[in-house]
Amino acid sequence: MRTVTAVVIGAGHAGLAMSRCLAERSIDHVVLERGEVAHSWKTERWDSLRLLTPNWQSRLPGFGYAGDEPDDFMTVREVVEFIEGYANFVSAPVETGTTVEAVRANGDGYVIETDQGTWGCRAVVVASGGFSAAHVPAVAAAVPASVEQITTVRYHAPAQLSEGGVLVVGASATGIQLADEIHRSGRQVTVAVGEHVRLPRVYRGHDIQWWMDRAGVLDERYDEVDDIVRARRVPSPQLVGSPERITLDLNALTGIGVNLVGRFAGLSDGMAQFSGSLRNVCALADLKQTRLLDRIDEWATDAGLDPDVPAAERFPSTTVEDAPPLGIDLTSGEIETIVWATGFRPDYSWLDVPVLDHKGQVRHDGGIVAAPGMYLLGTTFLRRRKSSFIHGVGDDASDLSDHLAGYLAGSAPPL
Repeated sequence: MRTVTAVVIGAGHAGLAMSRCLAERSIDHVVLERGEVAHSWKTERWDSLRLLTPNWQSRLPGFGYAGDEPDDFMTVREVVEFIEGYANFVSAPVETGTTVEAVRANGDGYVIETDQGTWGCRAVVVASGGFSAAHVPAVAAAVPASVEQITTVRYHAPAQLSEGGVLVVGASATGIQLADEIHRSGRQVTVAVGEHVRLPRVYRGHDIQWWMDRAGVLDERYDEVDDIVRARRVPSPQLVGSPERITLDLNALTGIGVNLVGRFAGLSDGMAQFSGSLRNVCALADLKQTRLLDRIDEWATDAGLDPDVPAAERFPSTTVEDAPPLGIDLTSGEIETIVWATGFRPDYSWLDVPVLDHKGQVRHDGGIVAAPGMYLLGTTFLRRRKSSFIHGVGDDASDLSDHLAGYLAGSAPPL
């Protein structure tokens, strides 16, 4: 068994950021990665995907975007190059092709069993990400065999789909992007819309991410919100990264002929059933967008920016037809493909330590796991609203590496 002070599981941007922070604190460690550096970006993304954050926000501890297009959005290939470049920059001690099979407590430390041997350590950082497996509702098992089903992990381009109608289930960032792309390929698309976050791409002359960054929205801490459990379940915003900086929301989709129905609620005798709350769900998203813009406007006024930026504006409410369909017969041939854009779930099946809740999520307090010497990194709103973004993980890694160093020294500070 090989021994090291700390083991980091996952060599994505979160694991590499933690590696940099541990190295700065002279804590010997290894980073275990089941595939290659940036594995999920290489294998589980569709061809046309771009980051929904502008290039200037692509930054990790000691490293940032250095190109000449700060307001553009990285392609998948560019993201892979960025993360690989960071791994080389920090000389991360990554063991690639190493799948973690079990993590078990062992005295005052842990044993990490992998398909390449066993490691012993005092501290573990779980940075395998919160998006390990596509989440598909159980009702998918009842979909007629004549309808092809595909998750966003397996989707690459419209050409792989049948020529007929497509039902996209989910209206967050991924769902609306795929609906737009698939519809523009000549297929009729229907989107099943549940809870979503509506945002303009550009507001008052700046990218919405610029405003949220400057106004402190993205730096809100997990211990400053009223309901952190709820906050961690908020869907990703309806944003798309494009050189034209377009706003892609439900109005943009219906404007090109995409149909909207309510949340996918069930399936009976081949009939897909949809919630009747579409209008209310859209009205709530409109309301939350207005509240955010109100907050930005207030901050702009307080910061003295009003004379230097365009005037405040508000956007038309989401258009919903008077009587959206409550069902679609999946045996009629109208729908030939269902794309499940219903989010992801982490896979902690290898974590043989009693730290998982009844939903299989790691129990933690701002990334400090309910087991001595164990930490979580890279998940939604871990310590800050920006935690799941590339630019957000650095502050979290710095905080948690400080706590880890204190733990090793026998004096872990409060965070």
